[in-house]
Formats: sequence, C-alpha cells, structure tokens
Amino acid sequence: MNIPEFYHEITLWISRTTGLSDPILHIHAGLVVLLTARLICARSLGTFIPFFFVILAEATNEILDYMAYGWRQADTYLDIANTLFWPLVISLVVRLRPVPRRDHR
Repeated sequence: MNIPEFYHEITLWISRTTGLSDPILHIHAGLVVLLTARLICARSLGTFIPFFFVILAEATNEILDYMAYGWRQADTYLDIANTLFWPLVISLVVRLRPVPRRDHR
C-alpha cells in the first residue's frame, strides 16, 4: 500500500470510528491544527503563523487525496473552505481585537 492510499484508509477509519462526516472532520482538523501549532510555536494566533500550519496541513491533505483518487473539484474546494474558515476567523479576530487599556494606579 502506498502513502496516499494508507492516508485515505486512516481518514476513512477516523470517519467510521467517530461517526462524523467528512465536512465536520475537516472543521475539527483545522481547529486542532491551529491550536496545536499555537501551543508548539508559542506564537499568538494573531501572528497568522499557526494559521499557516493549517494551510500547510490542508494542502498536504488535498495533495494526498489527489494522489489517492484524482481531482474532484467540488469536494476539494469544500474541504479547503471547511478546514480554513474558522481558523481564519479566529486568527482575524485575535489580530484585529482592540488592545485593552491597562489601569495604571
């Protein structure tokens, strides 16, 4: 078995084991990668460095999917949107939030 097929089997096993659909798994995976990268890098979500890891993970996922069963345009775009949406929103909110004023007493 080659790597793309093995990866595909793992993702199918995760879906069967959890009972979650592919779109929901993409949403969870994006958030898990974002928070894991945040912890490992020790960088704020507002720096977009953790978000970069989500992009990298999703790109790797889609390349392996392509190698396993070819180009499926609608599925690929939906996977990308589901994976990146909430990590992007969280990163933007952290980046654009107002800086609180500290009380100097």
